[in-house]
Amino acid sequence: MKQEPTRLADQLRVRLEGEILSGELAPGDRLDETKLAARFSVSRTPVREALHQLATAKLINLRPRQGAVVAAVTVQELLQMFEVMAELEAVCAGLAARRMTPAERKQLEESHERCARLAKSGDVNAYYQENQVFHETLYAGAHNEFLENMTSNTRNRLSPYRRFQLHHPGRVRRSLQEHASVVEAIRDGESDLAAERMRGHVSIQGDVFSDLVSALPPSYVQAKTG
Repeated sequence: MKQEPTRLADQLRVRLEGEILSGELAPGDRLDETKLAARFSVSRTPVREALHQLATAKLINLRPRQGAVVAAVTVQELLQMFEVMAELEAVCAGLAARRMTPAERKQLEESHERCARLAKSGDVNAYYQENQVFHETLYAGAHNEFLENMTSNTRNRLSPYRRFQLHHPGRVRRSLQEHASVVEAIRDGESDLAAERMRGHVSIQGDVFSDLVSALPPSYVQAKTG
């Protein structure tokens, strides 16, 4: 019984996340708990949990006496977050290549195989969920709890954009190919190569970054001012 609100909260978060990133909900729009509960025919508890998850990802701001308000992000902030994420995951991959146990490497390979099956099925959301398992397995394989927590927290902040990015044509296929190259380097114990390949996997620059920004609603992504 205790897990039901969390499950509903996750469903609501994904739904509202999509509406924000598609522009259906614009920066400045208020998200009222009571109205959302009525709209989705649920209690206010999972709505409140979903809003807190969105606030953690900085998609909304929780303001005293104003409630939840859809936030905006600058292009510079988005680029900076991906730069940090790429470096953190590169360190994880490099350490994992040196420290993963045989059992942990097997877990990573099995997750990659599940990703491959989901990629063939065309279910992007299911692929994203298993993709998250793949990355979390790699974080744990670095055997550095501080780094693991820092990387997971940063990933949670970028999770909506990484999920959104997978809907871009061909991205799931490229993601899977990049996973394979990382797994190969880790299997061979090539620390520097694993870090380099993971950095390339997570980095979002040039045309890839332009494609992501152009796919997001103009009202949501702002140019830096001041």
